[in-house]
Amino acid sequence: MSDRSNAVNAWVNKNIMPIAAKIGAFKPLIAIRDGIAMAMPLIIVGSLFMVINGFPITAWTNFLTKTAVHGVSLSQILVKVSNGSFGIMGLIAAFGIAWSYANQYKTDGVSAGIISASVFFIVTPSIMSGGKTPAEGFPYVYLGSRGLFVAIFLGLLSAWIFQWFINHNIQIKMPDTVPPAVAKSFSALIPGTVCIFLAGCIYWLFSWAHWGNLHDVIMNILAKPLGLLGNTLLGTLASIILVSLFWFVGIHGGNVVNTAMSPIWLMQTDANRVLNQSGKLDLAHGGNIITQPFIDNFVYMGGAGATLGLVLCVGYLVWKKRASKQNEILAPLTIVPGIFNINEPTMFGLPVVLNLSLIIPFIIAPMFNAITTYIAMKLGWVPLCNGTVIPWTMPPLISGFLATNSIAGSILQLFNIIVDILIYLPFMSALNKRQIVEESRKG
Repeated sequence: MSDRSNAVNAWVNKNIMPIAAKIGAFKPLIAIRDGIAMAMPLIIVGSLFMVINGFPITAWTNFLTKTAVHGVSLSQILVKVSNGSFGIMGLIAAFGIAWSYANQYKTDGVSAGIISASVFFIVTPSIMSGGKTPAEGFPYVYLGSRGLFVAIFLGLLSAWIFQWFINHNIQIKMPDTVPPAVAKSFSALIPGTVCIFLAGCIYWLFSWAHWGNLHDVIMNILAKPLGLLGNTLLGTLASIILVSLFWFVGIHGGNVVNTAMSPIWLMQTDANRVLNQSGKLDLAHGGNIITQPFIDNFVYMGGAGATLGLVLCVGYLVWKKRASKQNEILAPLTIVPGIFNINEPTMFGLPVVLNLSLIIPFIIAPMFNAITTYIAMKLGWVPLCNGTVIPWTMPPLISGFLATNSIAGSILQLFNIIVDILIYLPFMSALNKRQIVEESRKG
């Protein structure tokens, strides 16, 4: 077994690792990941206010609705706060994606991000007064999740143009005596002018051709085909398999696979948030089963591979005094982080990476979670995720309740954890026995 494992590991290191490493280092993917991560604090804060506004106690929601400050109810204020944080994720991502992409080319990320934000505003349609005259302001629908695809496209494009001009020394250079902040501003003038001019041309072209706006066009071109993958059970299972396989060879699978899927999941999360605020969150009104909380809080409990079940198996073996010395040491180092969905100690300490003994349950456990959660929400046994983005470090049972405003969400998580333990237990027990044998030989 050891020789065969070594042979497989050597083949993986030679043939798979270089490809996985190249994908993991792909600059646009890194930029998209960093840009969306920059928006996550606002998304989580906005979700917190949404939880407060929609907490499932009738007396509380009635209090928020009926209590007003100068004619504005507390509920309306909380909605405004949620829209002003959660609802501008697209705008923040436009800045963050350009910032990260430009930084990777050793250029000024802040200037690139500011230019990208300006470009994003230029192509975004204004609120229209009377249907024809532009009014001051922009609709939240395009500044939020619906604007993510435009943010990705324009963030990468504007940052690429910016770095190309700077790295080809097509810029206005100021004397060394000029403060750095001022010098960077002048350096950004030429690439910024080009980017903003192109954005103006795009806006003019869409207006002249009566194509609507760039947001809707990109949504129709990209979002619907990707949605067939991101909003289906088969597509979700495919992404889970890829995440697990990448992690198996030591590449952060979530950074590679979920970076491409997160815009879809966040968009569907935001759609559920809007439906929830209108009291129409169900499948009949277009509610989505698969959302970011579905993935984070119901599928990947404990982290990639749903490894909370795995570390609880280790804890069980220690409790029964059947654990190897290695697992006795690892138990407290993996269980506590695992409860908060942090599994790097498990991945590299147990280890799971390149461990053929655990690859099967590492793939099957999260797939099982996805299937049971999908079925439970499809049949109405558990409410759909309400649009609240729960921090991924929130422990299970608590996160299930907050994500669905229902104790049924917590019960579903508990059921999935129990089955995950049963999936991992025979494989972990076999691995533990081999570790004991190896330790006895060395001892």
